[in-house]
Amino acid sequence: MTAPPPSTSPTPSAPAAPDARAQRTAAEAVPQAEAAVPRVPMMNGLVNGAIIVAALYFGRDLLMPLALAILLGFVLDPLVSWLKRHGLPRALAVFVVLATTLALLAASAFFMVGQLRQVGTNLPVYERNIVQKLRGFSQTLRQPGLLDQYSRVFSKVEREIDRAEKAATPSTATAPVAPPQRVEVVGEAKTPWDRLANGLDRFATPMAVAGIVLVFVFLILLDKGDLRDRALRLLGGNLHRTTDALADAARRVSRYLGMQLAVNAIYGVPMAIGLLLIGVPGALVWGLLAAVLRFVPYVGPMVAAAFPLTLAFAVDPGWSIVLWTLGLILTLELISNNVIEPWLYGASTGLSTLSLIMAAMFWTAIWGPIGLVLSTPITVVLLALGHHLPQLRFLEVLLGSERALDEPTRLHQRLLAGDVEEAVELAARHADGDSPRSFYDVVGIGALRLASSAHDTVATAEHRHRVVSGMERVIEELREQHLPEPELPVRAACLGGRWAVDALAADMAAHVLALEGIGSKVVQVGILSSESLALLDLEGIEVVCLCYFSPDPATLARYLVRRLKRRWPQLQIVVAAWNYQPETPLADPAGAIGADALVTSLDELLAQVQSRLAHADGTPYLPAPVPEHEAARLQALQGSGVLDEALRGRFDAIARRAAEVFDCPTARISLVAEDRLLVHGDAMAAGRADNGAPEPGVPRALSLCGHVVAGGEPLVVADVLRDPRFAANPLQKEHHVRFYAGVPLRGDDGMALGTLSLLDTEPRTLTARDVLLLEKLAGEVMAAVREQRGRQRTDASDGQPALAAG
Repeated sequence: MTAPPPSTSPTPSAPAAPDARAQRTAAEAVPQAEAAVPRVPMMNGLVNGAIIVAALYFGRDLLMPLALAILLGFVLDPLVSWLKRHGLPRALAVFVVLATTLALLAASAFFMVGQLRQVGTNLPVYERNIVQKLRGFSQTLRQPGLLDQYSRVFSKVEREIDRAEKAATPSTATAPVAPPQRVEVVGEAKTPWDRLANGLDRFATPMAVAGIVLVFVFLILLDKGDLRDRALRLLGGNLHRTTDALADAARRVSRYLGMQLAVNAIYGVPMAIGLLLIGVPGALVWGLLAAVLRFVPYVGPMVAAAFPLTLAFAVDPGWSIVLWTLGLILTLELISNNVIEPWLYGASTGLSTLSLIMAAMFWTAIWGPIGLVLSTPITVVLLALGHHLPQLRFLEVLLGSERALDEPTRLHQRLLAGDVEEAVELAARHADGDSPRSFYDVVGIGALRLASSAHDTVATAEHRHRVVSGMERVIEELREQHLPEPELPVRAACLGGRWAVDALAADMAAHVLALEGIGSKVVQVGILSSESLALLDLEGIEVVCLCYFSPDPATLARYLVRRLKRRWPQLQIVVAAWNYQPETPLADPAGAIGADALVTSLDELLAQVQSRLAHADGTPYLPAPVPEHEAARLQALQGSGVLDEALRGRFDAIARRAAEVFDCPTARISLVAEDRLLVHGDAMAAGRADNGAPEPGVPRALSLCGHVVAGGEPLVVADVLRDPRFAANPLQKEHHVRFYAGVPLRGDDGMALGTLSLLDTEPRTLTARDVLLLEKLAGEVMAAVREQRGRQRTDASDGQPALAAG
């Protein structure tokens, strides 16, 4: 690693730093000076945030109806789209949906008023029950008890204190004070017209808001595309990201509202049925009210529960109905909060619990009760925008349920802070939940990458010491908790290349190899010299793993590999370059170093070692097996017609289509002959003649297609470098194949004659549906063969010479 360049002084005559410590001090002074300068972007952000909050507050009369209209638009738009797909014009569909919605609301209001009127006829009876219960309460409270005894004691002590204070205060003759007189302010009598005007005033504002919301909803549903276009124009930036952001926001809000409607219905229906069975009057009204009020977060369920509890208290002279009602509400709340909501909601919003509570408080303070109802949908939209738009990425950090720091950064921060106990706990939790191998590969190596990147820049000696000592403790704890099989023969050695973090990575690699059944040990190299290499104990070692965090360890590794190969020629050396980022990428970096392989992750390292130790004959890869019915298969291959030279153009077209469909650089149609592949269709073979014999390909033993033919089933290798069967295959090294997917080409008798395969230089995966599609394309290959055979038979029956099969 190279040290950072010495910082320059603003004074031209200033002398250069005399040593490395002075250079480091000067380098550290620069960020401190920069930190003293106020951050203008942060100040601009605070000012903009204050302006937005003020606009939301003072513009609430306009923004609240608009937000309600957009929310209702999310709910009603699927119905409008459904009617439009069934032939109705959009304007008529919007009218039908709004008319139906208003009719349902009016019917619900009429039903609720009728039920409440019926409950009101029994108010005298309810009043008598309430009075009796309150009298019972007062009699119970007046009965002597433990509290009365304490109250008498306190009263007696208080009287004694008052008596002592009066005795200590000298008496003075004062004039008698007149008792205060009661003053009553009598307002002017209101006329009926005044009362009517006051009533109209109370209803005018809600009705005006409802009318504005109705107009907004109609306009939004009528021309949803224009509103989306305007939102895209306002957000600006990358059109792709903005389109994805709006689509994601609409999907999340629609899913949230749909799930909330389902949850509220699942709560309201049992509530109505339960209250009806208990005997609470107006049970259907209270069930409907409970379902509606649960749209109001936090406050709604409490208000909905107060009505049936109050009525149950008034209906029954005793307490049985009240207790049954309370038990019903508590049971439904427990089931809804702990079973129904987690099951249906899942990750529909992606919001953290804290952000939901803070959003409810903020929007309630800004817009009142309507803000409480809109808090979650608005926050969901903000989260979706923050997820897709870089300029709003801070919203995802503030509101999202995902962790603000990824696992490697969290571990690195705990180590920097010296919080070793929490670092060990984090490592143990990850290793127990997944595996120690996963923790080392994803979290451990990632944390050491961060440490190595900061080694010569911002890290101090204290930071470096904490990271190294803390990681040693983490690895030690994991070794004690996850013990490998005892007495494994040691066949691999792991060496740290240069720095302390390299030695830590070697320790991780040795532990992973041991857990996978490969006996391994850690060898300390120290300062490279003839004497230190002579002291290395590598007897019985077959594979050596050299670990480096240097971005380009070619020079360091080349010297060590050469010395190791010279002393132990039989060794297979795998270089693990965890932070490999060379300035000039090489086609064969392992060959340039002189090693047998170069890997960048623990999974790749494990696959390479397993592959090189798996075979007793010393072959560092798994050769393609030969099926038992090989003679019959080769005979079927010759007689199937798949080798016909006239098929090459058709096969090339199918291969190109497969490559385009799967967005893969290479697709081939290969036929597995006795000793090698015969490539008869190639997506990369553009411009060649449509007629021609299959071209000889790679040796069969090295091919992955040979494994497909031997197994007779599709084979998908997501990452060849991480698969122990193929990681050390020479073809991977020569052609840089990282992904392979092949399906068999089956003849009329069901035998696998060859493959239709996809190849890529980058790791990737295929879904089950993708594999089925690839098999369908393989079926088209064989259909082309049958079609060609039929054409030949027709030509032969017409007396024309048939084309010879290969």
